[in-house]
Amino acid sequence: MTQLRVFGEGPSAPATRTGRVSGRRPRLLDLYCCQGGAAKGYADAGFDVTGVDIAPQPRYPYRFVQADAIAYVLEHGTEFDLIHASCPCQFYSDTQRLMGNHHPDLIAPTRTALQAIGRPYVMENVRGAVPYLHDPVMLCGAMFRVETYRHRYFETGGFTLTPPPHPEHMAPVAKMGRPIPPGHYGQFVGNFSGVDHARRVLGVPWMNRDGIRECIPPVYTEWIGRGFLAARTVREAA
Repeated sequence: MTQLRVFGEGPSAPATRTGRVSGRRPRLLDLYCCQGGAAKGYADAGFDVTGVDIAPQPRYPYRFVQADAIAYVLEHGTEFDLIHASCPCQFYSDTQRLMGNHHPDLIAPTRTALQAIGRPYVMENVRGAVPYLHDPVMLCGAMFRVETYRHRYFETGGFTLTPPPHPEHMAPVAKMGRPIPPGHYGQFVGNFSGVDHARRVLGVPWMNRDGIRECIPPVYTEWIGRGFLAARTVREAA
């Protein structure tokens, strides 16, 4: 059995054999959840969210389970309608490679686990992970009028995504670590300046700097979640 600790209140009704909860919102499992950027978007799209992370996440705003993500999804993944996985990005980061740091490649084993349970899934990561993802779709803040570009790449299983148009990057980007001048977009990476500004731009008022520099803007996953639910409604109607 998975060793886990559960925090917060979860769904009160048991899942059906198809992974849905009768009379309840669709359920989203958020693997490698950190402080919950992806979770906020899925919740806004109408999902009942449960997050899983190997490390404690006291800032996570939804039901949280402290556990190994792969072990948990193999044991409990069929209880959910959709599974999101943001594997730690350090292995795929150019900065970490240049520094000679060593981190695990978790995309392949996570995909194997997701495919084994047969639930629709989303896997997200940074640009350096593109060679490890299968036909990923790129989302950018400019697509959603968010004042940061923050490109993130999304592989899906069991459904497809067609990204919105990608506007030209017209706004200048503030220099890393410097205050953000009016009219500039922020990078929000590393030891960036302007945590309160980043919270407003990204829509993550509960996060600290550590969470912000790794998070997905919630508007990305809200768009994914709404698209998934709309497609499922069409399939069920047919």
